[in-house]
Amino acid sequence: MKKITIVGAGRVGETVAQILAEEELCREVALLDVREDVPEGVALDIFQTSPFFHFDTRVTGSNDPAVMVGSDIIVVTAGFPRKPGMSRSDVLEANLGIIDEVCDNAVKFAPDAMMIVVSNPVDVLTYRAAERTGWGRQRVFGQAGVLDSSRMAGFIATETGFSSRDITTIVLGGHGDTMVPLPRYCTINGIPVSHFIDAERLEQIIERTRSGGAEILALRKTSSAYDAPGAAVAAMIDAISHNRRRIMPCVALLEGEYGESDIAMGVPCILCEDGIEGVVELDLDEKERRMFDESVAYIRGDLGKMKEILK
Repeated sequence: MKKITIVGAGRVGETVAQILAEEELCREVALLDVREDVPEGVALDIFQTSPFFHFDTRVTGSNDPAVMVGSDIIVVTAGFPRKPGMSRSDVLEANLGIIDEVCDNAVKFAPDAMMIVVSNPVDVLTYRAAERTGWGRQRVFGQAGVLDSSRMAGFIATETGFSSRDITTIVLGGHGDTMVPLPRYCTINGIPVSHFIDAERLEQIIERTRSGGAEILALRKTSSAYDAPGAAVAAMIDAISHNRRRIMPCVALLEGEYGESDIAMGVPCILCEDGIEGVVELDLDEKERRMFDESVAYIRGDLGKMKEILK
């Protein structure tokens, strides 16, 4: 890729930029932020690591949205972060205005780009981004399930002592308390995770996965998670940049899959050079379907709040 623009030079945006530069996933990484001098400072700091990590990726920063020109992907990390005790939905109203402004600038300056939404509540903001840009689900999607799945894999690795490289997990639904981890589809080097962890302990891991972001927020106190979210975004971009056709859980607009439409939520997607190639429909048992439906209801509630705010 030639260029990736990251909107928001905060901690998540900075982490994404650092990894993209180190991995040389594009020729230029541009950081865009409304705070004067901040994106330039972040960009300079990252670029000065190039002698250590041996990359030639150009890293720039700007307050001018015209920096989006020529972007293959726009990553949206800008927004008001939640504080301890807040849910992701609590920052909906504050972040709607931001996503609308980002989308308008993207349409103006980078009309052919893809957009990856990271800002919370990511399910609703991804829906709004697709609506505002008119680009559709192939080009507008969100990061959530990749992060949630990595958290679950990390907890399983800690529990079993096995390498996290061998652990495959899948998490569907909304990015929050109603997410739907699917232990039935989780394996350790192809072996069902239930072979190593009993049902009671596995349920505890599932609950910890659901509150993974809140746990880090409570521990950090002054910051939410940014290393793992940044790495999750970079993994998605790697799949797109190299046309890997990886199956990764992303926030996508549903068009009849899982019996749902006119909603954006986490489902397994095929990521390729053109963005989302398709959605993979998994067979859900009765319990999984019930949890999935609860997640749908929660997201639709937030979509209803969004429509009231936008009136």
